[in-house]
Amino acid sequence: MNIGQYFAVDYTGAPFVLFGTAHLISLLVLLAAIVAVFNAKNIGETSKKRVRVVMAIGLWTIESSWHLWNIVNGMWTMDTMLPLHMCSILIWLSGYMLITKNESIYPFVYFMGIGGALQAVLTPESGIYGFPHFRYIQTVTNHSLLILSAVWMTVVEGYRPTWKSLLRVMLVANVYMAVVFVINLGLGSNYLFINHKPPTASLIDLLPAWPYYIPFLELIGLATFTILYLPFAIKDLVAKKQSVTA
Repeated sequence: MNIGQYFAVDYTGAPFVLFGTAHLISLLVLLAAIVAVFNAKNIGETSKKRVRVVMAIGLWTIESSWHLWNIVNGMWTMDTMLPLHMCSILIWLSGYMLITKNESIYPFVYFMGIGGALQAVLTPESGIYGFPHFRYIQTVTNHSLLILSAVWMTVVEGYRPTWKSLLRVMLVANVYMAVVFVINLGLGSNYLFINHKPPTASLIDLLPAWPYYIPFLELIGLATFTILYLPFAIKDLVAKKQSVTA
């Protein structure tokens, strides 16, 4: 196949298959990378900085290439391509966090980045574009890097979320949703899928009609954040019991 076909809009190669061979290999690569992060806890500060910079550049480069691909193919529009979806804006913020070690951004990348990106790698929205098309590689790689950036800052750099930061993330997320809702009204867009259900099949189809599915999304988000915080809650509880019995 001509290499240009791997960037073509009218791709004629194999379509994406959920949990097919290529998808499962992608998930195994992500799992191996997470294991590698856990084994990198004791590397030197210079090496840590290099890894963070490489991940940041990777996030920004891949996301920029996604915009360039849409521009070249005449598909970039304000009502679909602005960085207003949660993972899109977190990709830019995560790169900044990695380079500057910004602690205020970390809880958003941890809770919302892992929560959203994990769904994206488990059920990639790559349509007809299976491996090795650019669209598939871009989707899986950037969302995997978003997960890895949160894991890196937690495991290697020693950052951690708190109950207070969880509540702050929920509050800011709701304010952000309200702002995006207004932007959607002006642009006729549907960023965050809060003005109506997405036109393509998704898990939101299992929920009630608009606007009643929005509270369900809120509850799903809160449940996801709570699950992500659970390891730290358990750790704190064990430490508290040990201090009492000591």
